[in-house]
Amino acid sequence: MSATILFVDDEPDLEALVLQKFRRQIREGTVTVIFAHDGIEALESLERHPQVDMVVSDINMPRMDGLSLLARLQEGENKTSTIIVSAYGDMSNIRTAMNRGAFDFLTKPIDFGDLETTIDKTIRHVEMLREARRRQADAERAHASLSRYFSPQLASRLAANAESGNMEVQWREVATIFTDIMGFTTLVESTAPEVLGELLNEYVGGMTDVIFGHEGTVAKVIGDAIHVLFNAPGDQPDYATRAIACAHDLDFWAEEFRARWKLKGVNFGLTRIGVHAGPALVGNFGGSRFFDYTAHGDTINTAARLEAANKVLGTRICVSTTVAERAENFHGRPVGDLVLRGRSEPLRAYEPLLAEIFKGPAVAQYSEAFAKLEAGDASAMPAFAALVGLHADDPLAGFHLKRILNGAKGVRMQME
Repeated sequence: MSATILFVDDEPDLEALVLQKFRRQIREGTVTVIFAHDGIEALESLERHPQVDMVVSDINMPRMDGLSLLARLQEGENKTSTIIVSAYGDMSNIRTAMNRGAFDFLTKPIDFGDLETTIDKTIRHVEMLREARRRQADAERAHASLSRYFSPQLASRLAANAESGNMEVQWREVATIFTDIMGFTTLVESTAPEVLGELLNEYVGGMTDVIFGHEGTVAKVIGDAIHVLFNAPGDQPDYATRAIACAHDLDFWAEEFRARWKLKGVNFGLTRIGVHAGPALVGNFGGSRFFDYTAHGDTINTAARLEAANKVLGTRICVSTTVAERAENFHGRPVGDLVLRGRSEPLRAYEPLLAEIFKGPAVAQYSEAFAKLEAGDASAMPAFAALVGLHADDPLAGFHLKRILNGAKGVRMQME
């Protein structure tokens, strides 16, 4: 380490003695020395040379003495390490100096061997401070970056342990959510830029707050679409339960947001949500220049396609049987066996419901009608017709009734 030392003393011969004593270190570039003759000149010198690592200051000087200088030096955010020089036996001033934050002290006449030892010790201390400040700055930069993706609690933990393997690309079991806004392209084309900017920023900000409230990870925000991960980067044994609860809260917040903006004359579309669980390749895919923590794989594609299936089904949330089976106390009604785009095998999907809705008579009536449809029972059609008659605002029941009237049988459906 190269150290810059400011000597503050009004004795005229001190400068020559210091230059003579430290000539080798000065020549090798390990030490740079600067001189001032009183406290005021020292402060002016520090303004010009902010890289000064330590100050060696006498106490008795004109204009501003060493103790006053020491007090000024301790006011700064990065307190300069200071060695105070005092007359031999002047314990009162030495005690005052140490109380005011002096790193060490020397007595006059100065023993230059003792001075060199004290400076070496101070340099080691300064080096430790530099490293601590560097680590703090790195942690703050890491936290600022991580806060874009992770909840404040998780971002703090990751920033404090930035060299852990949690960011490395790896296979993990995850639960994943995809959200999208119905009719967003039309909204973009018909809305003034300043209104759209306010609208989308409020929407993404609010949705992210909900996600972080469940300690989810925001893997991507692409326009109006949001991709969320659970059980990554840290372990969350209840990741499926978290994902289902987060989906409910996202739906609630998005509906409240939509109603609020409708009062302002803006018709904001429904938010569609898809949830799935399974293995995914997760980690930082940004290379050495960018931080891009995201996930890839069939699990991610399936969640995206479940989100898109809502458009056909008339639902707002569609979850796979995989995540439903892993969630604690899952409540929901079956949608059917969906053959998603690019798939040949069906996947059972559900519409998750809040506990109080799940216990209602309409859900029991739907379950009976669905069971008849699944069994190939001809009475499924009047069962769904009766349900729609009582609950015309149930789009999923209406969807199945329309399928039956168009000649469809069973609960297997091709999603294109």
